[in-house]
Amino acid sequence: MEDNVIWKAKKRNLLLLGLPLLTFTTYSLDEDALYVRTGLLNLKFEEVKLYKVRDYTIKMNLFQRILGLGTLHIYSADSTAPDLDIANIRDVLNVKKLIEMSVEAAKKKVGVRAQEFYITDRPKGH
Repeated sequence: MEDNVIWKAKKRNLLLLGLPLLTFTTYSLDEDALYVRTGLLNLKFEEVKLYKVRDYTIKMNLFQRILGLGTLHIYSADSTAPDLDIANIRDVLNVKKLIEMSVEAAKKKVGVRAQEFYITDRPKGH
């Protein structure tokens, strides 16, 4: 996971004016997956394969905007992490673009077309 990291960041704490102090969540991206590690004593690792990413939403509340932070919400076809927040990160728009480019490259690499995820997700009658 650490060998070919494209992007890495820590969740920033809004109570400490956007500093990454006293936070135990780190995010990283490589060419195959997005990783979230949370916790100090009890660790939790989440991984979403990039070819399973379906869509993105950026959220910025007032305090995040003041501090130059944002939250990137990722929708995926992953059964264990269908919704994943990359919370309180700097430069959220560029991070989204970087992840989008990595997702497209990963889908091309494994031969996944976009509609392969959407066909089964459509509500009945559409």
